[in-house]
Amino acid sequence: MESNYTYKDAFSELQQIVSEIETGDVNVDELADKIKKASQLILICKAKLTSSEEEVNALLAKLQETDQGTPDSD
Repeated sequence: MESNYTYKDAFSELQQIVSEIETGDVNVDELADKIKKASQLILICKAKLTSSEEEVNALLAKLQETDQGTPDSD
């Protein structure tokens, strides 16, 4: 599966699939394909969230290192 999705696009498509399933707009023949697609989209969203979390943690760690090197003004 392509991971060229943005988080927003993947989440939006996932919401659409869930909505279709909830309202009964998906026939039995399409249901397995829709669930497979939804699971792939969930993996994409999870990977993007994990990646963003790691980036934020790295930036926060870098900021802490910078702050520790600066004397307090107290």
